[in-house]
Amino acid sequence: MTNSEEQQFLNDLEKKLWNAADKLRSTLDAAQYKHTVLGLIFLKYVSDAFDIRRAELKQQLTNADHDYFLDPEDFGGADSEEYAAEIDIELEVRDYYLETNTFWVPHQARWQFLQDNNKAVIGGAELSFQDEKGQDKTLKISSVGHLIDNALEAIEADNPKLKGVLDKRYTQLQIDQSKLGELIDLIATVPFNHASLNSKDILGHVYEYMLGQFALAEGKKGGQFYTPKSIVSLIVQMLEPFKGRVYDPAMGSGGFFVQSEHFITEHRGKIGEVSIYGQEYNHTTWQLAAMNMAIRGIDFNFGKEPANTYTNDQHPDLRADFVMANPPFNMKEWDTGIAEDDKRWQYGRPPSANANFAWLQHMLYHLAPNGSMGLLLANGSMSSNTNNEGEIRKRLIEADLVECMVALPGQLFTNTQIPACIWFLSKNKGARTSAAGRKLRDRQGEVLFIDARNLGYMKDRVLRDFTQEDLNQVTETYHNWQVGENYEDVPGFVKAAKLEELQKHDFVLTPGRYVGAAAEEDDGEPFAEKMARLTGQLKTQFAESDRLEAEIKKNLAGLGYDV
Repeated sequence: MTNSEEQQFLNDLEKKLWNAADKLRSTLDAAQYKHTVLGLIFLKYVSDAFDIRRAELKQQLTNADHDYFLDPEDFGGADSEEYAAEIDIELEVRDYYLETNTFWVPHQARWQFLQDNNKAVIGGAELSFQDEKGQDKTLKISSVGHLIDNALEAIEADNPKLKGVLDKRYTQLQIDQSKLGELIDLIATVPFNHASLNSKDILGHVYEYMLGQFALAEGKKGGQFYTPKSIVSLIVQMLEPFKGRVYDPAMGSGGFFVQSEHFITEHRGKIGEVSIYGQEYNHTTWQLAAMNMAIRGIDFNFGKEPANTYTNDQHPDLRADFVMANPPFNMKEWDTGIAEDDKRWQYGRPPSANANFAWLQHMLYHLAPNGSMGLLLANGSMSSNTNNEGEIRKRLIEADLVECMVALPGQLFTNTQIPACIWFLSKNKGARTSAAGRKLRDRQGEVLFIDARNLGYMKDRVLRDFTQEDLNQVTETYHNWQVGENYEDVPGFVKAAKLEELQKHDFVLTPGRYVGAAAEEDDGEPFAEKMARLTGQLKTQFAESDRLEAEIKKNLAGLGYDV
């Protein structure tokens, strides 16, 4: 948790960065300025992280108690030019940076170089600098966009992890070059260092905030790459992905992986014990997700390329311990080029008009024998009987794969008003120990239904959100049921149902059918007295209504209207 001073720092940072994005709002559409701004923020962060390590290294090289100490007496004394030159040479040794997982930033990609030269290159210029070996180099740069692209290319060339990840299209932007220069100067004022906040945490916060803002700015289209943080947190909290392989076949900008990292860190786990696998069709979003992981130092495997999950599965042999996703709701015409007898459709072929059960079965196919998964789907998936969907749902229930269903309130998404739910499925509902160390009881033949539609608060006119207390309430209810302690059915909120009960409801999985209505509090007023009181109130209101009607008619008549 951040303290109030840290929160103020982050709030100020958000304001500054959104102002930076606003500089481009009139010139570029939301999708373009998202990548323009985020690409530059990434570049600034990488450069700042390099500078922070450089300053730390300089201190180590001049500290007699450190292993890296360079004795000034060997170079003519502490004030000699020879000693200063030797320190400068050591500061350009890239192994010092790689050992702390700091990206190596070549001279022409350092933020100071961009800031010093962004005015000079408008209309073209030849720039001089020294490389890491102290050799003089020149660069012919045609524009500010070219200056940025050149920096990104240099960083990619020197950091294999970033190969193909950075969006190097600033030269092609139809934008006033001086505006791009102004943007560099504005982002230069963004600090990625703070007394108590880690630079990765600052950048991570910035990315989450900016992605949320861009999703709002882009409306329907933007939500395709961004899932509201509280929903992602809920799924991660409930699944507890502490160890093993985590997979998202519709990863967008990688929100589930980011929240998994937060969760593991908060619970003193080790991020190194988790392997990240993802897939994304949209090229720029795929790059965004890779940048999102790179800034946090998370190792990831997003396949060789952006690709369609159905027709070009980038992880065909993967069997993941945890699968989490928010795929596009009710996607049509998803099955072009897919065989009728595809081995993923174990519980029935999904209809061409709706991919909901295609996503679900694709995820199940990639689930390890003890694996668990959570995915967001439209509410229709819980009850639809059209085009084989009812039959697929029935087979999933009969195979005892469904563990928990959570109904969500409306207005949680920036991009759709379609009401949604979360499906939690497990390949093994028998007694075992979870990755988080919980002793799970045998839950075979049982499904938990949680109706969370009354939780949350309106954060503004159109969007609802969950509080941490809401998330904890749902999570604790689920975990208590799993282990068989401190759990009881609560009318209107939660019910553990046997498979026979689901059968009686024709295999419909809508929580409202099972949890029933919340018990109403008795106010202690006898029914006869309450009825007499309410009838009296109604009579008074009718009389007042008649009086007002007569008054209105009289006024209209005075104006010459016959009513």
